[in-house]
Amino acid sequence: MRSPFTSLTHAPEGSGGGAAVGIDKLCIDTIRTLSMDGVQKANSGHPGTAMALAPVTYALWQDVLKYDPANPLWPGRDRFVLSIGHASMLIYSMIYLTGVRDVKGGTVLSSPSLTIDDLKQFRQLDSKTPGHPEYHHTAGVETTTGPLGQGCGNSVGMAMAQKWLAERYNKPGYDLFDYHVYTLCGDGDMMEGVASEAASTAAHLKLGNLTWIYDSNRISIEGSTDLALTEDVAKRFEAYGWHTSVVTDANDVADFKAKLEEARAITDRPSFILVHSVIGWGAPHKAGTAHAHGEPLGVDEIKGAKKAYGWPEDQDFYVPDGVLEHFQAGIGARGAKESKAWQEKFAAYGKEYPELACEIEQLDSVTLPEGWDKAIPTYEASPKGVASRQSSGEVLNAIAPNFPWLIGGSADLSPSTKTNLTFQGAGSFQPPAWNGTYGGRNLHFGVREHAMGSICNGIALSGIRPYCSGFLIFSDYMKPPIRLSAIMNLPVLYIFTHDSIGVGEDGPTHQPIEQLAQLRATPGVVTVRPGDANEVAEAWRTLIPMTDMPAALVLSRQNLPTLDRSKYAAASNLAKGAYTLACCGTLPDVILMASGSEVSLVVEAYEKLLAEGVKVRVVSFPSFELFEAQPKEYRDKVLPPSVKARVAVEQASPFGWDRYAGNEGAVIAMHGYGASAPAALLQKKFGFTVEAVIEAAKAQLAKA
Repeated sequence: MRSPFTSLTHAPEGSGGGAAVGIDKLCIDTIRTLSMDGVQKANSGHPGTAMALAPVTYALWQDVLKYDPANPLWPGRDRFVLSIGHASMLIYSMIYLTGVRDVKGGTVLSSPSLTIDDLKQFRQLDSKTPGHPEYHHTAGVETTTGPLGQGCGNSVGMAMAQKWLAERYNKPGYDLFDYHVYTLCGDGDMMEGVASEAASTAAHLKLGNLTWIYDSNRISIEGSTDLALTEDVAKRFEAYGWHTSVVTDANDVADFKAKLEEARAITDRPSFILVHSVIGWGAPHKAGTAHAHGEPLGVDEIKGAKKAYGWPEDQDFYVPDGVLEHFQAGIGARGAKESKAWQEKFAAYGKEYPELACEIEQLDSVTLPEGWDKAIPTYEASPKGVASRQSSGEVLNAIAPNFPWLIGGSADLSPSTKTNLTFQGAGSFQPPAWNGTYGGRNLHFGVREHAMGSICNGIALSGIRPYCSGFLIFSDYMKPPIRLSAIMNLPVLYIFTHDSIGVGEDGPTHQPIEQLAQLRATPGVVTVRPGDANEVAEAWRTLIPMTDMPAALVLSRQNLPTLDRSKYAAASNLAKGAYTLACCGTLPDVILMASGSEVSLVVEAYEKLLAEGVKVRVVSFPSFELFEAQPKEYRDKVLPPSVKARVAVEQASPFGWDRYAGNEGAVIAMHGYGASAPAALLQKKFGFTVEAVIEAAKAQLAKA
């Protein structure tokens, strides 16, 4: 399909009154050629977008971005997000050319983050230049991007974090947190729903510290975006409530910088700059085509592009004299001056506001405040008990007053997930126009689960500790951000309630089955499904100190009996993932194990079997991951290998339980999608009864 737009494929002589000339053009073409050379050497990658956006990225970094390459961890820096992560050679080239220093263990080193040799190792095993940018892997990369739309959501979280930090910590004369967030996004981002959710959220929150730069090159892998995207994207953002502007030629750096200045001056809403570009700019045959998007240009095409730039055609990874020096005189010198001034300001701030300065240092170093857990309650035994969502809300509200930078909310479900912070002064994160304050600690994401997770990742990347919540069934909508939380080692806490067929009348659309297995199958995520209120308290006590990984806390809608801990083992054992809750006093003949709401069920079965003289053990099993982290000696003590008679019970998919029940064990679980009925009837229909557990246990004993 032919696009209705027409564009030049390479720069004609003397083009554009705002086009770069002299040293600026030399730097821009260096970015372009490094990018195409890196992709060509790897024989894999996406060269065209980097070639097209080199002028935009150069102008932003060299003349606008408040960033110190010698101190990439400076808290006051502007954030740059490459949501179009496939154009990774673009940011790698910038990191190398601007001299961003390396970081290890939270310490900035004197060595560079990337060298020219690193660029030559693009997409190679163990290189510092992977196919898509990875946070923590390459200094100068602010977030891991690649799945389109996620970087857009991250940037909204970063902008929200800046607003919150400024509201809490900025004081007259001390604007410590006044940074801006810039995001490069593309046609793919604009088509992903998560970006739309994030954009709507940003507009509602009036995030005037956020600018998205949309590369409208109108090319996707299949060809022209006319195949699938024909709307006026700028008008869509205008309808959201963004300030919008258009740059008709990506090479017109003067126009682009004017639009950036205009965007920075708009403080009551986010800004959207649509930039028309030609993918693969300068390539004689592939510019403006899908062939410049996701594949190397080829040797001859690269020579043609370099000829169009006036570049040495046979030199690869060529950096002309004066280019590195020019960047040091620009972003290098400006950033050094700004970060030094910030450090001096913070030193003075620390003398005037020592407690707040201490908080900032703890936040920046991912250190927990002293006494954060001092008010966590202990629950008395109760046959009626309380829903674990309710006890979780109580524990959260006991922790949050002693953990000032713990903030979060839900996808319009806080009355159900019990995640609203209710203590005096908690407040709602809202702009003053909506009668709120950016210092509020309750976040309102609306019915936007996709964006909620990616926004929380952006908040966590800013040092604040976020949590978010929803029904477990809707974790389906959050798989991408949860996975990225794990890849980035971000301590986002995902709180999922309504965790079983105990949801009842809402029926199979709302009754989670495979979601627990999905969470447990995600590397780097700790999933905890506590069995009573005291296990809930211990879950929070265990998960909050985990500052290098995300966690999923899975909770019930219905009441769970609170076990008598003078009779059964202490709930503090939850930290080990699984533990012997009750036992016959000797090596058992049969083991009953369960998580969450099913723990009380197997305890009741245990008591009846014990009364019949059966040697039986109950294992509470809140977390596979925590249990697997224990020494084999401990695991074998809880689940003796010699005891083959085992029954596992969980109102979810049986997937994964065979690891603990064994090949000969029984698993009472869900094998379908539930039904709409009162919870008690569903429990009976699907076999979650004391009688069914006892029957399964006796069948196991009969086989032994």
